Amino acid sequence: MAIDTGDLSDKTYKAIMIEAERFDHNLTLQFGLLSYQCKDEADFIKKANLLIKQMLKYNMADIDDMFFGEPPTKKDFHNALNKILANISKLK
Repeated sequence: MAIDTGDLSDKTYKAIMIEAERFDHNLTLQFGLLSYQCKDEADFIKKANLLIKQMLKYNMADIDDMFFGEPPTKKDFHNALNKILANISKLK
């Protein structure tokens, strides 16, 4: 059974979803979609961590696609992802 982001604890929601939203709604969407592939909050945190590590490898074409033709700079994108990773570390 999949979860929804509304099933996350406030702490996890703020650490990942709110932090992503602060950067860009399109980043938030990625984590929202991810939640439907997760069985519980622990699984979501684990998969969010893995997703971010994949995103850090994205080239500009991948970033452009993810942000629907209005990409942030790679540096800003990486900074946002690293902030979320730091938040995830605090959750563990």
